[in-house]
Amino acid sequence: MDEILKTCLYDRHVQLSAKMEPFAGYWMPISYSGIIEEHQAVRNHSGMFDVSHMGEIRITGKDAIPFVEFITTNEINSKPFGKVIYGLFLYDNGTCVDDLLVYKVASDELFLVVNASNVAKDYTWIVEHTEGFEVLVKNESDDWSEVAVQGPETEKIVMEMMQIDLTDLTFYTFKNVIWNGHKLLISRTGYTGEDGFEIYGDAIAIPEVWDLLLSSGKILPCGLGCRDTLRFEASLPLYGHEISDQILPIEAGLGSFVKMEKPDFIGKKALLAQKTAGLVHKLVGIELTERAIPRQGYEVYSGDQMIGHVTTGYLSISTDKCIANALIATKYAIIGDQISVLIRKKMVPGVIRNRQYYKKNYKQ
Repeated sequence: MDEILKTCLYDRHVQLSAKMEPFAGYWMPISYSGIIEEHQAVRNHSGMFDVSHMGEIRITGKDAIPFVEFITTNEINSKPFGKVIYGLFLYDNGTCVDDLLVYKVASDELFLVVNASNVAKDYTWIVEHTEGFEVLVKNESDDWSEVAVQGPETEKIVMEMMQIDLTDLTFYTFKNVIWNGHKLLISRTGYTGEDGFEIYGDAIAIPEVWDLLLSSGKILPCGLGCRDTLRFEASLPLYGHEISDQILPIEAGLGSFVKMEKPDFIGKKALLAQKTAGLVHKLVGIELTERAIPRQGYEVYSGDQMIGHVTTGYLSISTDKCIANALIATKYAIIGDQISVLIRKKMVPGVIRNRQYYKKNYKQ
């Protein structure tokens, strides 16, 4: 059994009495003061997450941009330097290897951020597709640590405490800065539906950032528990739930990040064939009409017919509604139709709805 790793902030989490659990090979904080309090802090004020477990892969070389165009679904070439682009890696059959962020650094350099649980798989998959491209692929995950600071008051607090002007960063842009002698990459990105920043640095810099921002008394430390409730309300997908090696991105409602007009990318032929044949499944929202929590994997029914399963479900903290994402047979994906979810041997009634559970609060 592999050893469970610790991030550079592990001792600080323990000092704060965080509930720690293994996640993606690391000991990670699930919660500190409680998921509800932490969730509401991010929605209304500001919260900070240790996300040092995420994976970072750098692509360099004269073919860096055409190579990443080929291995990802989104369009990179026309975007300006300093832009962050969300996209997906696909298998030849069109299902998802992973989703990722592409940081466009230079014409010969791109910085990829991938899911923590998929780093080794993604790196191997990328390297396997380098034939014919003049690129160097480097897994830099061990070199980087990261915090995400999220919430409507975040910009003001971070600029005051760190004395860095971040007003020039719009949504999904980034810049490199020198702070206290440390090299940091700061992007206006996040995974909560709120405004905020993700700050990357080495294992010496990030604890200094963490300590300084918490010393403001205005930012609450937050764990992975509320990170999931927040991203779910904002309709942001999670690998293994809304996307996986069994799900096509167009089934998951991610078609806007799949640029079919590109000359080619891995998985394009399969997606074109599937669109022509018609999608078998579709990701929908569900709202239960009785108080119950629809967990991942629970079966969804139309009458007596099992039509799919829940991918993520919660009693939403922000809306106080019992809601869920569900992957169901396309012919049943009709807004307003009645369905049921099998919860503890009981059919709980609900209705199909859109997945706009919470209005995102991003700075454009």
